[in-house]
Amino acid sequence: MGAAAKLRVLIVDDEPPARERLRSLLAEIADVEVVGEAENGHEALKETHDRAPDVVLLDVRMPGMDGLEAARHLNVLEEPPAVIFTTAYDQYAVEAFDANAVGYLLKPVRKEQLAASLARAGRLTRAQLQRLAAAGEERRSHIAARHREGVRLIPIEEVQYFLADQKYTTVRHLKGEDLIEDSLRLLESEFGTAFVRIHRNALVGVKYLERIERTADGQYSVRLRGCEATLQVSRRMAGELKERFRI
Repeated sequence: MGAAAKLRVLIVDDEPPARERLRSLLAEIADVEVVGEAENGHEALKETHDRAPDVVLLDVRMPGMDGLEAARHLNVLEEPPAVIFTTAYDQYAVEAFDANAVGYLLKPVRKEQLAASLARAGRLTRAQLQRLAAAGEERRSHIAARHREGVRLIPIEEVQYFLADQKYTTVRHLKGEDLIEDSLRLLESEFGTAFVRIHRNALVGVKYLERIERTADGQYSVRLRGCEATLQVSRRMAGELKERFRI
């Protein structure tokens, strides 16, 4: 029989000494192979696509895109890696991880804890990640859509509208359209003030609202800046929209 395949690990931390410490600890653990390093969330997504790690050791606090947001984007992949968060001691963060039964390691990471975490590492569920993000009360800076190149990141600032259709939600943005699996209810609760619901199946970006139009048969629709399509507004929402935005 051939030897068992090694566990492929990607290290993500914005501090070089922290990455070096993890690399040296992993070198002492049998059947583990470090396949790469990244120093922020964006790099983590690219490296995960390129190197297909089994486990990502993911720092929570990083400039730009933090570990919680990166983990949510990684989960969009068809075969997401297991994620183990690493965090400096923060009682609030630890309680959030414990409450959501999510794997984490306190810094400075110790070899025994690292080995034990790797042995039981499992994929995070979408619900776990959403609850964890809610506990941190930080909204994502990007929306992630699965793509041929792994994950396409769409800046929230560039999203013109979300349109729900059965299982998927269409994201219309400045560079085109993509499909995601997030529900409108989740998106509305996360991005609240930046978007407004105009229909049970549509959220539009407030910054792109241009005007409300009424057709001859009494139907309302909205026009968005930079978008040719008009979107239907429910009768119930029309009055509220006109009152709120005076458009």
